[in-house]
Amino acid sequence: MANTQINVNNKIRAREVRVIDATGANLGVMSTAEALGRARADGLDLIEISPTAMPPICKIMDYGKYKYEESKRAAQQRKNQKTVELKELTFRPNIEKHDLDVKLKAARKFIAEGNKVKFTIRFRGRELSNMTVGINLFDRIKAELADEIKVEKEPTAEGRQMQMVVAPAK
Repeated sequence: MANTQINVNNKIRAREVRVIDATGANLGVMSTAEALGRARADGLDLIEISPTAMPPICKIMDYGKYKYEESKRAAQQRKNQKTVELKELTFRPNIEKHDLDVKLKAARKFIAEGNKVKFTIRFRGRELSNMTVGINLFDRIKAELADEIKVEKEPTAEGRQMQMVVAPAK
């Protein structure tokens, strides 16, 4: 919940409040004491829904039911939240065409799921002296996936490897 402290019944400090009854009808602006009297007459609570409004908006309803609905709403928001993962695909600079196609197919699947993909090329021995092979390979990957991706981190050399991070184009 955004507001951790919810004012209920006697904790409401405003002199006047806009009141909504249990059915959802707007009863208008009235004094807090009058609104509290109506809530108690119905056997319910007066809950401050929007304390920042002028005057604050209060609803007549059962406080337990309100807390339950808020927890359900928060759970639904957490459920709908998508966490973006970073998937890594690693290969060597002298990768064969078919093997690269297999890696690109996996990358397309990850991107379709909404994840970021980190391509890593590992160099060994003398391969390290010819980094242009890695740059050409990354250019080829960018060309193959051009319509599906946006490059988030351009190819960079870090020690014995080169890396590039891409994200879905959306």
